[in-house]
Amino acid sequence: MIREDADPKAAATPTRAQLVLVAGAVIAVGLAPIALAYVQLGATPDAGIGTSERPGEDVTRALDRAVFEAASGVPGNHSWSDRAAAVAAVENRLGPRLATLRTSGLREGVVHEIEYNETAAQAWAAEDCPGGPDRQFGDCEAIGGVVVQDRGGRTHALGVAVDLRVTSDRGTSRTTELIDPVRGSRG
Repeated sequence: MIREDADPKAAATPTRAQLVLVAGAVIAVGLAPIALAYVQLGATPDAGIGTSERPGEDVTRALDRAVFEAASGVPGNHSWSDRAAAVAAVENRLGPRLATLRTSGLREGVVHEIEYNETAAQAWAAEDCPGGPDRQFGDCEAIGGVVVQDRGGRTHALGVAVDLRVTSDRGTSRTTELIDPVRGSRG
């Protein structure tokens, strides 16, 4: 039996509210992947590479960051007698970043070739190795393009020497970059 004083709209309101909540949840679940993809588009550490007027400038800045990150932690983990392993650790950390940088400009028709330059690293180690009185700095050595130094029995990565070749529709530029993890590129 239906009560005469009962409001038929009142019985439908809780059902309608639940339906609205369920529809909102379905829409939110559907939009979540789109929002995640949008956020990730701008999250690449090397976004904007290839936008500079000077060929290779953006890649050099990205290399500065990559070398800084790759060299961090080396002294704490490697003694001087373990310097070959320290260089391997730096190269392993740099590997994925170099691979990304090499392909970073392909959409714009720009090719970045990055190779270690052992000759430039050896010259850097011979000519610019920090030293002097009151320092406990030892020998410098270049191993495969990475310059390391003995400092108090620990291996410190002083930098990386690379050849950078940038090819685009405007031509090809070649530079040798000496990248200090603290001061950045010394071109």
